[in-house]
Amino acid sequence: MRTTITFIRGVTAVPMLLFFMVGLISSGSLYAQAVLFDFNTAPVQTSLPVTLTENGITAYLSATGSGFSIQQANVLGFTPVGFDGLCIYPNSVFAADLLISFNQTLSDFSIMYSPQELGCDDSATMRVTAYMDTNWVGTNTATVLNPGTWPTGTLSCSFPAGFNNVIVHYASHPPTCQDYGVIFMADNMQVTPINMAVISHNDVSGAGILSPNPITQDTVLSFYLEETSPITVTLFDLSGKAITTIHKGTLAAGPHILSCPLSALAIDNGLYLLKVSGSNISHTFKVVVMK
Repeated sequence: MRTTITFIRGVTAVPMLLFFMVGLISSGSLYAQAVLFDFNTAPVQTSLPVTLTENGITAYLSATGSGFSIQQANVLGFTPVGFDGLCIYPNSVFAADLLISFNQTLSDFSIMYSPQELGCDDSATMRVTAYMDTNWVGTNTATVLNPGTWPTGTLSCSFPAGFNNVIVHYASHPPTCQDYGVIFMADNMQVTPINMAVISHNDVSGAGILSPNPITQDTVLSFYLEETSPITVTLFDLSGKAITTIHKGTLAAGPHILSCPLSALAIDNGLYLLKVSGSNISHTFKVVVMK
């Protein structure tokens, strides 16, 4: 499903702000869809580093220690649940970090993983740490919910402030299981890029130049849903702290216009992040507020 987010000026009876894409015309559409890297186009039996591009996003994969290589998902004689085609496979029995950098700023990252565990009742803890260049952004952990033999889990993180590289790390072994290795396979990496948007009180020129006039009125967010979906619209500051939830609820398929009363918020001028999320939807926009 593709959700079209279109920012419009609003009706003449109620003056509205204008959302626009930098460098584009004053009304347009933004598509911030998740992009899947299934690794099936990667060079098989090749050790990292490897560079892959999907839908305009380039990922550079490398590793620490003995590293990883591109192998068939059934290299063990069976295929972990959810894996298929080619995957990332450890080159040794020793721990190694998976390092991934991107050519675009992301808001969301996830990767499927399968740790080496044989008949276990609990599972290892995996950690992903996100950075913007060399600056730490945030971290998150995951543990497989259904342990066993080479079980499958998903490690993910979401940081509206944005990041462009991550480290996937085997954080700790299973609490009680004795038959394990500190290694993991990985497949089906999914990322969501951040789109850029700007708020201005006045119209903009074709080049996207902002007017310095202060913002004094409310804003509208116009979009179209191809199917019914729960939608949440939240404004964040650059630290990732939620300032306010503008909307939260299920919306039917079709066009919608939501009021975004930013002028009523006790916020300073500057850069903020507006995130629109729902079922299979994740759109994050950098927003400049000038009052």
